[in-house]
Amino acid sequence: MGKFQEDAKKLLEDVGGKENIAAVSHCATRMRFVLNDPNKADTAAIEKIPSVKGTFTNAGQFQVIIGNEVPQFYNEFSTISGLEGVSKEQGKAAAKQNLNPVQRAISVLAEIFTPLIPALVIGGLILGFRNVLEGIPFGFLEGQKIVEVSQFWSGVNSFLWLIGEAIFQFLPVGITWSITKKMGTTQILGIVLGITLVSPQLLNAYSVASTAAADIPFWDFGFAQVNMIGYQAQVIPAMLAGFLLAYLEVFFRKVIPQAVSMIFVPLFALVPTVIAAHVILGPIGWTIGSWISDIVNAGLTSSLNWLFGAVFGFMYAPLVITGLHHMTNAIDLQLIADFQSTNLWPMIALSNIAQGSAVLAVVFMHRGNKEEEQVSIPAMISCYLGVTEPAMFGINLKYVYPFVAGMIGSACAGLFSTLFDVKAISIGVGGLPGILSIVPQYYVPFFGAMLIAVIIPFILTYIFRTKGIFNKLDPVDEATGNLFAEEK
Repeated sequence: MGKFQEDAKKLLEDVGGKENIAAVSHCATRMRFVLNDPNKADTAAIEKIPSVKGTFTNAGQFQVIIGNEVPQFYNEFSTISGLEGVSKEQGKAAAKQNLNPVQRAISVLAEIFTPLIPALVIGGLILGFRNVLEGIPFGFLEGQKIVEVSQFWSGVNSFLWLIGEAIFQFLPVGITWSITKKMGTTQILGIVLGITLVSPQLLNAYSVASTAAADIPFWDFGFAQVNMIGYQAQVIPAMLAGFLLAYLEVFFRKVIPQAVSMIFVPLFALVPTVIAAHVILGPIGWTIGSWISDIVNAGLTSSLNWLFGAVFGFMYAPLVITGLHHMTNAIDLQLIADFQSTNLWPMIALSNIAQGSAVLAVVFMHRGNKEEEQVSIPAMISCYLGVTEPAMFGINLKYVYPFVAGMIGSACAGLFSTLFDVKAISIGVGGLPGILSIVPQYYVPFFGAMLIAVIIPFILTYIFRTKGIFNKLDPVDEATGNLFAEEK
């Protein structure tokens, strides 16, 4: 008998049986169901299954949080249910029938950036480590930096930039590849398109501002000249070019005979897209991206930046619930491209910490509830390491008051962070390890913001519980009023 056989059987029964499942797939931590009738799913019963850490509905899918062992759970569920051959992409496609246009647009954005997150995270860690090596003067080194006193670490620092440059400066390659993957078109064409946006033949995007207009290289077609400018780290130009390539390929596959499609479809899709990318889409996308980053940066550097930080900190956790938080990836990357840092991402890391601290308070108040601790303790650890879904959907939203306490704590931490103009050099690991991505000169204020994100949610969670504020389904013994009683 498999480890999850009984739980998988129970889940199949509680979602309404095989006949109620239109599609099923899994991601890194969750089972994803598209249900014919969502009302047939018994959420309360599902959340009592030992392997289940919580449930929620998002993007038209009923999602069941399992954790890191979800691949093994999924395999046993597939064996028991007889449902095979449904990919995550097919599941998402089936779920889109339940989405409105805005939700569909956000879903597409999420599907583009989600495959890139592992690279962005490791890139953030690398840049954070390089910050320590080359950016911090240490007292025990007489005010010198590590790279100044050690040839070994200087070499390591230089070597790590090979990876960091590949991830961030050549980001358009990943974006155009991801778009072709999401659209079901030829992925190698997406890679080639991305390379044409960051080719060494082009003037590096970071050098454009310091290069005189007369010195910018160009292609001369006789009747017209086109500047040879690269789009290193640019997000929107790559997205516009990627979608044009995908739609052209889809179109030409319909009109070109299959016998010659291998030759002419790539030709007629790729070449016009590259031309359009450098003549039209690139300049337009660059301008749009600059506008967005300028507006966000203006808000975060204005005299009312404290208000911006507080509102963003308060609202980020609800954005995660709706899926709208995926928009911040594009904004962060654009801020990094334009200003070499982002003051938005530190608040995201702080929101993760705040939600984790609310769970910590629940763990403390509900100690002795062994069943809940199987969910709450791993969820808290996961949250402190940057993955918030198990904490939010498994604990905080279940009781409501910890979620609200986390939002308030995140708002306070975001306000503090923006007052001190804390910046990150890259997107990195959220939660407590987020400090590694912070620009070294802001380590101290960010640490202060982290303390706020730990202390305030913990205290507010306790107060809300004892005062009966925002309470929902709290495991308290009605006969004795024992706060620490196990849930009945």
